[in-house]
Amino acid sequence: MTALPRVSVVIPCFNAERYIASTLRAVQAQSGAQLEIIVVDDGSTDSSAALIERDFPEVRLLRRANAGVAAARNAGIAAATAEWVAFCDADDIWLQGKLAAQFAAMDKAPGCRMSYTAWEVWFSDAAEPESALLQRLATEDSGPKWSGATGWLYPELLLDCVVWTSTVLMQRSLLNEIGDFDTSLRIGEDYDLWLRASRVTRIERVARPLALYRQHPASITRSAPRDNYRGRVVQRALDTWGLVGPDGRVADVAAVRAELASSWSQFAYVQLQAGQRHAARSSVREALRVQPGHWPGWKLLLRSCLPGMGRNA
Repeated sequence: MTALPRVSVVIPCFNAERYIASTLRAVQAQSGAQLEIIVVDDGSTDSSAALIERDFPEVRLLRRANAGVAAARNAGIAAATAEWVAFCDADDIWLQGKLAAQFAAMDKAPGCRMSYTAWEVWFSDAAEPESALLQRLATEDSGPKWSGATGWLYPELLLDCVVWTSTVLMQRSLLNEIGDFDTSLRIGEDYDLWLRASRVTRIERVARPLALYRQHPASITRSAPRDNYRGRVVQRALDTWGLVGPDGRVADVAAVRAELASSWSQFAYVQLQAGQRHAARSSVREALRVQPGHWPGWKLLLRSCLPGMGRNA
């Protein structure tokens, strides 16, 4: 009888008392793997850690001062003992069969060291997912609705972060090879890691929704960014590896430039809305450097020069 693969599940937690129990129960319900569940409490000020100690004594709980999600995940990776590492945020939900489906997909792609799945965006502040939602997703099969990039993903990742962290399963040896999450990135630390992974392994997608990506008022992705992290991550990849993927496919240079310019103009818009006119003009200039014909950038440049468009002259 073949032994089940061992998986360390790393869950960063910051003030997730309302959601963490549901997340942990969903992880524990997985079949097809031996689980080591590691929760890294990132300086929570609520009762998250106490709840885990009381109700989930089998879970490894690491307490640390608040240092951000990248540092928390890195601490979990450092503590992991299994051959495989999976990630789940403390307010997201895995659906049944997730890990088993990922191992099956990678078995069909010899040498593959990383997988992700399709997911459902879940707009909810409820502690538990609705049974009707779970029943609907349980009957969803692979198909065009859930298809997406799979295989050698570098060219696709230059255009968009098509991989979502709470669905990722990867070999620990892959992390040893490419390094951990970049703690200098407040947002986009996952995007950066997937780009690095895409240089050395296929990344197989399971075209079924096997996780719920929760969106609620406290979600970090709703916060205004302090920097154009997306643009910086992509530019760093281009400076390091260029447009050619390991499989020889070349990303569409015009499309990459358009996406990169768009990231800078979107960031400039946020800055302009905050009254940061000088900073907005600097971001717009970066957008136009990347793509001189980027029309939204020219419009934002004009707006940044008009009176009354910001607090900073």
